[in-house]
Amino acid sequence: MSEEETQDKKGVLYIGIDLGTSRTSVAASNGVRETVWSYVGYPKDVVSRKLLKKDRLYGKEAVQKRLSLDLYRPFEKGVIKFTPSEEAGLSKEQHDRHMKAAKDLVQYVLSLAKPRKDELLYGVIGAPAQASFQNKTHILEAAKNTLDAVMICSEPFAVAYGLEMLDDTLVIDIGAGTVDLCRMHGTMPSQEDQITLTTAGDWLDQQLFGLLKKKVPDADFSIHLIKDLKEKYAFVSDAAEPVRAELLVNGKPTVFDVTDEMRKGCRMIVPPMVQAIHKLISTFDPDFQEKLRNNVLLGGGGSQIIGLDRVLEETMTEMLGSGKVTHVEEPTYAGCNGALKMAHDMPEEYWKKLS
Repeated sequence: MSEEETQDKKGVLYIGIDLGTSRTSVAASNGVRETVWSYVGYPKDVVSRKLLKKDRLYGKEAVQKRLSLDLYRPFEKGVIKFTPSEEAGLSKEQHDRHMKAAKDLVQYVLSLAKPRKDELLYGVIGAPAQASFQNKTHILEAAKNTLDAVMICSEPFAVAYGLEMLDDTLVIDIGAGTVDLCRMHGTMPSQEDQITLTTAGDWLDQQLFGLLKKKVPDADFSIHLIKDLKEKYAFVSDAAEPVRAELLVNGKPTVFDVTDEMRKGCRMIVPPMVQAIHKLISTFDPDFQEKLRNNVLLGGGGSQIIGLDRVLEETMTEMLGSGKVTHVEEPTYAGCNGALKMAHDMPEEYWKKLS
């Protein structure tokens, strides 16, 4: 029996993956949906291996046990971290370690989809809108040993595809590593239709860290604590409930009001986004600019910042005359849902060519 005949007899599990800097989500045609923090940890020595009783840990568990681990967050700005470069001073060994972590993470995420041993796995992976050819190649390499066939699409396109908002829509996907903007006009978007910003969630964490350090210079806290605070309380509106953080000062837990710092830090993400929105709308066909500015869709974890839609609408009204912003209903799964729908819609012949 030929390889093609064998494939014809096998069932196919279609999979959509949102490969995120902070979180990776997967949706499969068998109904499984899962999300995991994008971390992989390996025991540091024989003692930690004996303690943990595992060769590798993933997600939240890896972060919680990080003192016993060599901890990797392999996707930076949505792509494999530490591409070898003499100019950047990055070694091949560093790249290889992160590539291994990336492969292990992809394999783990796919295992969460619970594929059967007799199934072929056809997957679509969402990546940053302007990921380079080299970055996409590295993502494919991370997935090729686990998936029988794989293709990559831009993350905002996946969001729009899943919601069938493919015409006169400006999609903004706000992740940890990148903010990806893409204008949809009934065809596959070109490079000119997309903008990728790095002033995203991780960048915002650093701004908040600096603001809190300035407010309480004697306090001791980690970037992980800042990320937790942001995910619980992030807002940009004028009015909000007080935000209080328990920080260690000389080893003593002390509560501080950080409402102003949270508001100020979160508002820093707005100006670069507004500039990108203005560029994509003002360079669009004049006859369709009104439709585009009144059909802005926010996705990704950052879309949950309280008041962000209203602030963007107000700023767009000042700059462009009007603006209407809505949220996706499921920011955690909108990207992988769209990637899964795309995988379903691709002809079988196309997947066979990829495999």
